[in-house]
Amino acid sequence: MLDRMDVDEAKRVAREEIDRLTPDLLQVSHSIHANPELDFEEHYAHELLTGVLEDFGIAVTRGAYELPTAFEATIGVEGMPTVALLCEYGALPGLGHAVGHNVVAAASLGAGLAVSRIVDALGGRIVILGTPAELAGGGKELMRRRGAFDDVDLAMMVHPADREALGMQTLAAQRLRVTYIGEPADAAAAPEHGHNALDAAVLGYQAVGALRQHIGANERVHGVFVDGGGRANVVPATASTEWYVRSTDSSSLDLLKDRVWLCLQGGADAAACELVGEWIDPALDEMYVNQALIDLYAKNAADIGRHPLSIDDSDPITSSSDLGNISHHVPALNPVIQIAPQGTPLHTPAFADAAKSEGGDSGVIDGAVMLAYTAIDCLASKYNRAAIRGVFQGTA
Repeated sequence: MLDRMDVDEAKRVAREEIDRLTPDLLQVSHSIHANPELDFEEHYAHELLTGVLEDFGIAVTRGAYELPTAFEATIGVEGMPTVALLCEYGALPGLGHAVGHNVVAAASLGAGLAVSRIVDALGGRIVILGTPAELAGGGKELMRRRGAFDDVDLAMMVHPADREALGMQTLAAQRLRVTYIGEPADAAAAPEHGHNALDAAVLGYQAVGALRQHIGANERVHGVFVDGGGRANVVPATASTEWYVRSTDSSSLDLLKDRVWLCLQGGADAAACELVGEWIDPALDEMYVNQALIDLYAKNAADIGRHPLSIDDSDPITSSSDLGNISHHVPALNPVIQIAPQGTPLHTPAFADAAKSEGGDSGVIDGAVMLAYTAIDCLASKYNRAAIRGVFQGTA
């Protein structure tokens, strides 16, 4: 274990390295922002990030864990305490990086590169993971199932937002795709021979709308129409909708999923149509909050002039993340860092603009510093690791 002076020296070296890397990290952030890619299609970001790591002499596994746009880079000795720094880089359809994953990727990259300089002196190991498809594909959970986190002691990242907070209010979630199958007919000459799949979809949608007034405050159901038929003069034979269903935890999510399905089935029954559907794997778990890890991050944030509020005191952002799944297997950290004026919602054009602004750039550099400092605290101190592990195991 390093003493306090050694930890301070390690942080000084990490900060100097991040300052030196600042032009490169901002270039990474801006380049990913300028080339938004959807889930599992993040080929540009994958090549950019792995190329930077290789330029710094770090060996990278591209297409890691059977995902073409995932990657893994490991620095340090196998079997030593290991911190995983997670890069996200997927974008939203039509909105680009309105969730700021360019900031996430560049901040984790910067922290990983900085700590890699001193990881041997810390007696630890760093893993930089490229985790695609956070938004709708559950990339981290797919990687976990294939062993990505088997030798990891804790995982961390920062997420941009319009405020400074120690985390989000995360909900368990699962996506659902449904298709209604009816019977086509000439809408003018013989409508009585048709079974209108679009009517079934509309009735199912309205039933879910009625359900919403009878669900919990921490539950969410939202959907879109993705197919409503072809021509207005033909009774639609098929119609499709896609849904997100969210609840406080996995158990209550299962109950809500059943209620949503009954609503959608009711629409099919009313229109004499068939309903076929698929719950999209993987489901997302709620985040397991590790207070010992959060406390280390909060101290490091304060040391560089950022003062995140607790989740309860920050009017928390409600969201879901595949990091929630990971947090039930290893201790995990996902605080939010302010890059936009308060009141700027995620998933909007205004937030996409913020992700490439001076605020976004500050989020990259400060995020890298806070992650690096927190990783150092964990790698340098067996007592910190024991405290984090105790919280995780419920024995603290």
